[in-house]
Amino acid sequence: MANETIIELKEITRSYNLAAEPVHALQGVSLSIKQGEYVAIMGTSGSGKSTLMNIIGCLDKPTSGTYILDGQDIVARSDDELATIRNRTIGFVFQQFNLLASMTALQNVMLPLVYAGISAGERKVKAELALKELGLEGRISHRPNELSGGQQQRVAIARAIVNNPRILLADEPTGALDSTTSREIMGLFNRLVDEGMTVIIVTHDPETASHARRVIKVRDGKIQEDSTREARHEIN
Repeated sequence: MANETIIELKEITRSYNLAAEPVHALQGVSLSIKQGEYVAIMGTSGSGKSTLMNIIGCLDKPTSGTYILDGQDIVARSDDELATIRNRTIGFVFQQFNLLASMTALQNVMLPLVYAGISAGERKVKAELALKELGLEGRISHRPNELSGGQQQRVAIARAIVNNPRILLADEPTGALDSTTSREIMGLFNRLVDEGMTVIIVTHDPETASHARRVIKVRDGKIQEDSTREARHEIN
């Protein structure tokens, strides 16, 4: 359902013990993201943005606070349950693509469907369709080293969306790309949002963040600013 809240974080903290000294990576973060939003989470190294991404992506659990994802209490879930939620609800895109070098584009895109228990025949059909939607129908038999950086990122995006997740979570998705290819990838994210997907980009780059329709700035483990194209709101 459009405009429903799909992500709800309340007073999230995350602390680590490093060399017997506690590190407070997140300090009381609260935010809501609605289905179909296009959000950029910005921050410098050490700001807490990567920790926040890991919690949103169910790759880590908060030390305290509440996280409701698509109506489910994430903090109460086991690791196996979190793996299932990730597979069904979230598609991931990374700066270095994370494609398996020994596999073709088609085989890389089919991987999430294997984990989802989809039959071999259906996996192939779904993966071919995802690659075609991204203009890669002529590259399905190519391995990563036979593809340009932009083509590799498109394969990674096809892999991320092949399971029809409700959320696409992208970590520095244009960091390894030239400016022209970066604009093409950001345009693709815009299209996915227009089709109803929730897209969250984690970046330190203002140019990348400028494509989003909402920007959340993180500093010292707290939300410093939460702004949209229509209005800006400073967090005190």
